[in-house]
Amino acid sequence: MSEYVELYIDQGADYSTTITIQDDVTNLFTNVSGYVITSNLKRSLLSQSISGQFSCSVTDASNGEITLSMTEANTANLHIGTHMFDIKVIVGSSVSRLVEGIIIVVPAIT
Repeated sequence: MSEYVELYIDQGADYSTTITIQDDVTNLFTNVSGYVITSNLKRSLLSQSISGQFSCSVTDASNGEITLSMTEANTANLHIGTHMFDIKVIVGSSVSRLVEGIIIVVPAIT
């Protein structure tokens, strides 16, 4: 089962967060070497279109660290309010969802 996370993104600002993946049973870090990681945002569960996409990178493979980021230009295009997202990984022919949750896009004033 994937981990549930709530994130807040300021509209029109650069965004970056690091997520650490750990084994549910042992609490040891998951080595994410060789993982292909993707993450998309949608306005709702039933949305057919993607409202945004994170750039995903492995920042410390042996300690399970994955960084999600989005540029100012990309966050400026996000609609204010709630979005859903998940993080999928592909290892060989295996596909799994590590993280899922909601994103609150906070409106820009300036």
